[in-house]
Amino acid sequence: MLVNCVAYQEGRKLADVPVEAISDYVGRPECFVWVALKDPTPEELAQLQEEFGLHDLAVEDARKGNQRPKLEEYGNSLFAVLHSIDIRAGELHVAEIDLFVGRNFVLSVRQGTEQGFAAVRARTEREPELLRQGAGFVFYALIDAVVDRYFPVVDALEMELESLEGRIFEGATPRANLEALYGLKQKLMTVKHAVDPLIEAVGKLHGGRVPQVCQGTQEYFRDVYDHLLRLSQVIDSLRDTVTTAMSVNVAMISLAESEVTKRLAAYAALVAVPTMIAGIYGMNFKHIPELDWTFGYPLAISAMVAIDVWLFLRFRKARWL
Repeated sequence: MLVNCVAYQEGRKLADVPVEAISDYVGRPECFVWVALKDPTPEELAQLQEEFGLHDLAVEDARKGNQRPKLEEYGNSLFAVLHSIDIRAGELHVAEIDLFVGRNFVLSVRQGTEQGFAAVRARTEREPELLRQGAGFVFYALIDAVVDRYFPVVDALEMELESLEGRIFEGATPRANLEALYGLKQKLMTVKHAVDPLIEAVGKLHGGRVPQVCQGTQEYFRDVYDHLLRLSQVIDSLRDTVTTAMSVNVAMISLAESEVTKRLAAYAALVAVPTMIAGIYGMNFKHIPELDWTFGYPLAISAMVAIDVWLFLRFRKARWL
């Protein structure tokens, strides 16, 4: 559906305009139109394609969705795909945002997310000096808003990691810890797949041959580029920490198994001594010297108890029991 369709001139809002009147404003000097769509129908996309002269391949990508983050140049216009990520009930939800940018228009298409850009529109309208730079500045503001939304997500994942690290040494179920750490690693990969492709894409907008629509806004895109690099570094650091935590968790499992093995070996030794003594005197040989002893039985029991007590104390001192 159509969310907004607004015309701007010289950095100030002219009016909300109907889609049919877009071509009237696009042709004016120092004027551009900013249109926002949410989950558009193919008919709505086709209508705006005709109004703005959008490339068929870009419109096809927006219609199909499920695109990887990227930036493509079609003549004097740009087509960008970004992933919007938010956390709901501990789970990541990824949505797609498509941006079409030309010299005198900006079209944002969001699919599968309720997070809009009303705050971005309000902020840019409060800064007419910057908005006077046209569609290029709006393009920056939209990308910057999406990138800024990654920071709370990464912070939440970092807090989740700290909680899981604490659980490893608190005696929680090792299998549950391992599953949670693997799930966290998958979440980090999801964010990384949204961030890393944008590093290369935004890098083209502040250095080298900058597209015409972004001329004069390179320093703003350089700031976004720095934010993306920082996010990528934090994500890589968290992934390394998750890998280390998984290794520690596996080591804790091995250590617990070793402790159990030592306990079983100690108890087996305590049982083995009486079993050995009883086995010797239970053999069916006629001539065993001690069989005729009056105190043979109490002596045998005493020997069993004494040896087991001595072994128990030694095992306890060695922390096997």
